[in-house]
Amino acid sequence: MKSRTQLVLTSVMFALCSSSAMGENAAERGFRVLTRKPMLGSDFNQSTFDQVWKSWPKDLRDRASTADSEERRKMIFDRYGLTLEPVEQSKKPLQYVVSDNGDWTLNCFGCHGGTVYGKPVPGAPNNLFALQTLTEEIRATKFRVGAALSRMDIGSLLIPLGSTHGTTNAVVFGIGLMNRRDPQLNLISAAPQRFDHHDMDAPPWWYFYKRPNLYIDGFAEKGHRGLMQFTLIPENGPEFFKSHEDDFKDVFAYISSLRPPAYTSSIKATLAERGKSLFQDHCAECHGTYGEAWTYPNRRIPLDEIQTDPVRLHALPRSGRSKYAASWFAHAGEEAEQVTEVNPDGYVAPPLDGIWASAPYFHNGSVPTLWHVLNPQARPKVWRRKALQLDEVKVGLQIESVREVPVDLRDPASKRSYFDTTVRGKSNEGHDYPEVLDQAEKSAVLEYLKTL
Repeated sequence: MKSRTQLVLTSVMFALCSSSAMGENAAERGFRVLTRKPMLGSDFNQSTFDQVWKSWPKDLRDRASTADSEERRKMIFDRYGLTLEPVEQSKKPLQYVVSDNGDWTLNCFGCHGGTVYGKPVPGAPNNLFALQTLTEEIRATKFRVGAALSRMDIGSLLIPLGSTHGTTNAVVFGIGLMNRRDPQLNLISAAPQRFDHHDMDAPPWWYFYKRPNLYIDGFAEKGHRGLMQFTLIPENGPEFFKSHEDDFKDVFAYISSLRPPAYTSSIKATLAERGKSLFQDHCAECHGTYGEAWTYPNRRIPLDEIQTDPVRLHALPRSGRSKYAASWFAHAGEEAEQVTEVNPDGYVAPPLDGIWASAPYFHNGSVPTLWHVLNPQARPKVWRRKALQLDEVKVGLQIESVREVPVDLRDPASKRSYFDTTVRGKSNEGHDYPEVLDQAEKSAVLEYLKTL
């Protein structure tokens, strides 16, 4: 029996491999928009990508130099957290649109097209994406071969793209792009801004169908226009957004169609049933209930209660939220009760569908396993992933914990493989609710979470 996710992907693959797009539904068209229509300027071309390994540290460069072209391409993909499209015989990356002339353009799957413990799953958070490292090494390659720099190459010298692999400085991108637009999205002059840089962990897209609002603080109305904000490069004016509105209605349909993969290992049914009862008593008020008659409360938890890292909430000022509320993005005929929340006081508890498949946890990606979510005092201060496979005991990433990030690392990419929770915006504190449970109860809840 195929899972719901496999069924969705199978229909998408069939559509993409078909000689005609006439039979595509909206979700299938949305996948094609994401993977075939570049909405931004090109980041680099195929020739530059094929030579990027020559900008690597010597040991990796030596290995790549003796590899055949297929093995070297895999090395490049692995270093930057890229995967192939889930389309039979495709050689194209899921995270970039590659044109017929070899131009590569980043798409939404860069952050939202990851792997579930090594298996590529569109819609899963890309917890391996190394955007900062890729951009730095592409820029170095362009300098070496004399290729023209892109906006990403130049912008990343001023705005960090992410300090830990798998996270990005995404909120700052949105703030900066909106700063130079009027409500109709015309370009305007604006004073330079100061940004509170911080990394975010991309949420899984299979939450989307349940959530009535966008973003971890739930401030924005859920609508197809809200998905277009990250295409606000100067070249894209008001007419671009109007002309691509139907495309993003299809993207909205695609994201809404996604469902999480089922847990891949064994589950202790009796223990999980006990965990379900505990979950309903202690967790469902915020995270909802599951099954055919599911409920989702969409509850925003005040920051002084949740006590998780506050930087994300404060980084987007009220003035920025108000500007979004007045913009074209926020007025697409959504239901009347949907409004932009310009002064949220906390974070919205997400649904937990497929929670086993979306490690690491918290909005900043600071907690590597569900066991650590349930055991706040045991959360590691500094950690890094050591294998792609699932930690079946703690349910999440297989990690090693260290006292501090090694100071003698020469390769910036190696440094970015560590998650340091002492850095501003990367705290793993808060969400201490599980402390009311004893260890046996926590084990039961952990078992139940595998079933969601």
